[in-house]
Amino acid sequence: MTLALPSRTRIATFSIVATDGVDWGVAVASKFLAVGSAVPAAQAEVGALATQAMANTGYKVLGMELLEAGRPASEVVEVLTGDDEGREHRQLGVVDRHGSAATYTGSQCYEWAGGRTGKGCACQGNILTGPEVVDALLTVFESSTGDLVDRLMTALAAGDEAGGDKRGRQSAALLVARRHAGYGGFDDRMVDLRVEDHPRPIPELSRLLDLWRLYFDKASAESLLPVDDSMRTRLRQALERAGRVDPKAPQEAVWAAFDAWISEENLEERAPSREAIDPLVLAKLEAAPSAG
Repeated sequence: MTLALPSRTRIATFSIVATDGVDWGVAVASKFLAVGSAVPAAQAEVGALATQAMANTGYKVLGMELLEAGRPASEVVEVLTGDDEGREHRQLGVVDRHGSAATYTGSQCYEWAGGRTGKGCACQGNILTGPEVVDALLTVFESSTGDLVDRLMTALAAGDEAGGDKRGRQSAALLVARRHAGYGGFDDRMVDLRVEDHPRPIPELSRLLDLWRLYFDKASAESLLPVDDSMRTRLRQALERAGRVDPKAPQEAVWAAFDAWISEENLEERAPSREAIDPLVLAKLEAAPSAG
């Protein structure tokens, strides 16, 4: 299979492709409009990749097919670049289902360009201020703790602080896949956040991630609060203050009002059962404006 010759547009960027064995994802930033639409691809329990420089977006489809077939990251890079007449203008990072990683930088990528691999990650960039950007991505990722989402964001911020894209800043993106962790559990796209055009894209991406955690992250079972008589009273009082339920309404009406509020606030992914409630949801309800 012969892949297309390079396009004229160069996606000068820095990225990290990684897995912790539970999640697979990519974090990327660039002086390029909507970098998240072109660079990242990820699939739960399969792998992830980033295609950049004179990006060949066909790498994403074929690369994920190869990863799903069980090909290791190094072979995926060989297959994709080997059949591509424009490979010397490409840059690519891949991590497979087992955490093996590979990175590739063509000889015609603009300086500074290069990449490094580490435990469960591939870090790469082109038109950077220098190798310190990729070094920061790798060092901070490998030394960080927490879930993959936080580790990717921490590494991306470190790369930016080290210099980032030497042309400036414009867009950033975070894509993380986990089995059945998408909206409603219907797909694996757990986090898919993009800042398309912003003077400070990485802080803006971090702000969006905070909102994602509010609306879509799941509370741990240990943090849930039991719905006993005292909690039912708190819920009723909060809904009464907000003018959503009559003080004399039966308990079923209280639950109906609560469900309606959850839907209006887009908190259905954090919606509790009637046996337990997310403390974040409770705090938001109790902080709701009074109807009076």
